[in-house]
Amino acid sequence: MNIVCLDMEGVLVPEIWIAFSEESGIPELRRTTRDEPDYDKLMEWRLGILKEHGLGLKEIQAVIAKIDPLPGAKEFLDELRTKAQVVILSDTFEQFAKPLMEKLDWPTIFCNTLEVGEDGTITGYQMRCEKSKLTTVRALQSMGFDTIAAGDSFNDLGMIQASKAGFLFKSTDAIKAAHPELPAFEEFGELLAAIEGTL
Repeated sequence: MNIVCLDMEGVLVPEIWIAFSEESGIPELRRTTRDEPDYDKLMEWRLGILKEHGLGLKEIQAVIAKIDPLPGAKEFLDELRTKAQVVILSDTFEQFAKPLMEKLDWPTIFCNTLEVGEDGTITGYQMRCEKSKLTTVRALQSMGFDTIAAGDSFNDLGMIQASKAGFLFKSTDAIKAAHPELPAFEEFGELLAAIEGTL
């Protein structure tokens, strides 16, 4: 039995931190997992910038409320879910993802959680497990699933490479150049056709 594992940000919805960077006028927050392979390093750096500017969960959630899925993402996901089981594997956080999942008609998502103080300050975060995307794909495989994975960033490469079939989607030129063995697509129709070809 097949299960499709998709990244969320950059694949189905815009990058949350880039949107927040633009809204807050803090250009440093544009840095994402496309730029920094070490997620812990990236998050510690982000939390430091938020603290420095006195920003917390409320301000980020206000920006997320205005974010819509990428054009065609919901239709792609709706069609894909008629053909295979789909799970979204994301390094984002429950507190960020919920309003976006509502706009995508509540697909299953496995992500992480933020530690938030009573005043709304983000004090830390809890990862669901180490190397969460690769670990989840390995766990699904141990239960008898064949996985098919797609993502755009450094933190997606493990699950893509470990799967029966894997694809880069809306990735960077640098990542595509470093991994010419991975089929890379820019349009949802192309990705859907490629996934259907593996089912």
